[in-house]
Amino acid sequence: MKDVQRQTRSYLMALFRDHGYNPRSDLGQNFLIDVNLIELVVRSADLGPDDVVLEVGAGTGGMTAFLAAQAARVVSIEIDPRMYQLAASAVEHCTNVVLLNRDILKNKNRLCPEIMQVIEEAVKSVPGGRLKLVANLPYSVATPVISNVIASELPWTRIVATIQWELAEKMAASPGSPVFGALSAWIQAQSSIRIIRRMGPNVFWPRPKVDSAIISIWRDEDLAARIADRSFLHDFLRRLFHHRRKLVRSVVAGMYRMQLDKSAVDAILAEQQLRPDLRAEQIDIETLIRLANRVRQAVLAAGDGSGGASGVADDDPGVDGADVSADPVDSPAPAPEI
Repeated sequence: MKDVQRQTRSYLMALFRDHGYNPRSDLGQNFLIDVNLIELVVRSADLGPDDVVLEVGAGTGGMTAFLAAQAARVVSIEIDPRMYQLAASAVEHCTNVVLLNRDILKNKNRLCPEIMQVIEEAVKSVPGGRLKLVANLPYSVATPVISNVIASELPWTRIVATIQWELAEKMAASPGSPVFGALSAWIQAQSSIRIIRRMGPNVFWPRPKVDSAIISIWRDEDLAARIADRSFLHDFLRRLFHHRRKLVRSVVAGMYRMQLDKSAVDAILAEQQLRPDLRAEQIDIETLIRLANRVRQAVLAAGDGSGGASGVADDDPGVDGADVSADPVDSPAPAPEI
């Protein structure tokens, strides 16, 4: 990768000065200026001639060129039209790059359908093509991008990205950890995750106020195969951890109170060998999958053809059903976005 322009701090400062630009904090524009770390991100993705890369947040194209040198195809997304022009200039010699000036997200729960189509066509164009998300993700979209790629039907196999350190800790947290939550469970129910490197603010320009991390997530087909309905599991985990301090019995009874009475919930928990005084954060991933599958089966048997978690709003203060006095709860937090 010797021929790739190495976008150091001094290079970027001169580039922005020449164009009269300033980085936009509202778009999370913090550019990775340590070339060794850029190479580490690309190397950790283990790219080859069968790989199609999705990059979100092309920025000035500093990482895009490195990706293009290793992968069969690169689909790079940049929402800022100014950065799009700079990235286009940086990769104009790369014939295997498709650069789009779009928002990757249709909304926080869905990827842009037009971009999905471009990605799918790129994968189909490569014999045996595999999709990998490799990016210096803007902090503002890291959670919905990673969560929605995992939730999609895209044939992704690996995610290697730079994200905020606190978010990396949550994604990789184990059951019982104070930061284990819906996002942790959703990712680990279908994949394995490892934190490759912690990075201080000084490796970015402009410097963020927090540390960052390089994470690696790879698809676990065996684990994912145990999920009966991914849409149901997604909703189940989000609602279950919405009131993480409450007992699982109370939360599940409230979530499905239109379909299941408390005796049915008690029977499911007993069948799964789960104590009624457990909280969601104490349950391991495989047990959460089994529990979601069994609850879904019971809900369907009760006659809710959708199999969804109907009967209660996300912010309904009565989500616990009854027995509130036995299970006090803090003020409701916003529902996790997964």
